[in-house]
Amino acid sequence: MILARQIRVTLGALAASGKLSVRPDTSEDMWGRAEQLEIGTDGLEGFLRCTRTIGVTAEFENVIHTFRPAPGVIPADFRPELCCGTDGCALVDLKRDISYGENGRKRPTRVLYSADSANPYEVAPIKDFIANLTCNPAIIYDSFINNPKANRNQQFKNRQEVMQELCRILGPGVDISVEVDNPFASREAILEEIAEFQEILTPYRLVVKVPHTGPLTADNASQLVAGTFRQGFEDGTVDSNFYGHNLAYFLEQHGYRTNFTLMFEPHQAALALQVKPYFINTFIKQRYLVTDTIRTLLARWHATGDTHYITAVRDMLRQEDVISAAEAEGPIEAVIQKAEAMLAYRHAGDAEGSDGLDATRHSLRVLRNSNLPDTRLIICSMSGEHIYPAIDKMLMEPEFEDMLHRVVVTAPPSYLARFASASGVLTYQKLFLNAAGKR
Repeated sequence: MILARQIRVTLGALAASGKLSVRPDTSEDMWGRAEQLEIGTDGLEGFLRCTRTIGVTAEFENVIHTFRPAPGVIPADFRPELCCGTDGCALVDLKRDISYGENGRKRPTRVLYSADSANPYEVAPIKDFIANLTCNPAIIYDSFINNPKANRNQQFKNRQEVMQELCRILGPGVDISVEVDNPFASREAILEEIAEFQEILTPYRLVVKVPHTGPLTADNASQLVAGTFRQGFEDGTVDSNFYGHNLAYFLEQHGYRTNFTLMFEPHQAALALQVKPYFINTFIKQRYLVTDTIRTLLARWHATGDTHYITAVRDMLRQEDVISAAEAEGPIEAVIQKAEAMLAYRHAGDAEGSDGLDATRHSLRVLRNSNLPDTRLIICSMSGEHIYPAIDKMLMEPEFEDMLHRVVVTAPPSYLARFASASGVLTYQKLFLNAAGKR
């Protein structure tokens, strides 16, 4: 049985039936895009009591003029909404929303996908399957522009050329997160650099990545690069630890959407939300690998008493910046205590965190209890056979069913591609191809 509330009617059909008239200043081009939009019949009577005239907003027209999609098409990443004009006329508006594909239709799944790449050659094959692209200076310069294997024939000379090509490939329906080269530059210089991004990406696609900075400052950042930085991640000042927060908040106040990045631990999430970001993140790979390795080394030490394992724990914690140079040179007992406390906090021995996703679960809970309905969580930084399948299963846990529309999974295209296949593909293709060859 078809229920009345399941029936939908297009704005064009309402206009053709005489129930609506098109506002005189609405061009044929704009109406040709809006008329295909549908409204549920369960709310139709109330809608028609409020208005008998329909048009489009100035923002609707600006979106179309900016991207110039084919006739009759509303570009992807825009959610159509009805609003009331000052004259009582109903107006179709467009709001940026990456949950939507072309013509106001929702994307196939509530969980969205994103690419960690600035390589146009590897982005092109997945362009129709992603809603977001993220890059940073390392991805742009090290992984692509200065990598002769990736940047074929050195075709792309600078960041601007790369961004322009990515925009050409991806079209309007993908947000693009870009990071300034130096977060410690003056605010004026940062705004100038972002203005250059915006000129290429348009305000609709642009998302500015802002990193957490911890103890780093403009004065000591070079020491980290040179390998002479001796502070631990806990040794920052109020000014340094909140520098990234203040920069992200400054940009939000200037009207930019921000991607607040370098988030690893659960305790970062609620503080990060105070800057009203468009995206927050959970980084998985490095954290999980450290947790899993330290858990194994400590278990072997407890089982054998071999101090070689404790030395390995200390060396890894120092290498991965969990302890400072001073802590590494201090009592080994303090290192063991810190390692065991870290494993307990990360739920390394139970279902909450043994898969490395305790920070992701916590971030989703924090996000659920926020007053930022448009902020999403990017799950990022993954490698190996375990991490993506674990994320995929975790997102199907009943607890997070209401949060799926606020999740973006991002990875290099080559990593995502690995999980588009399975061993059975070869097994059955062998059967199919053999059968086809016997025709």
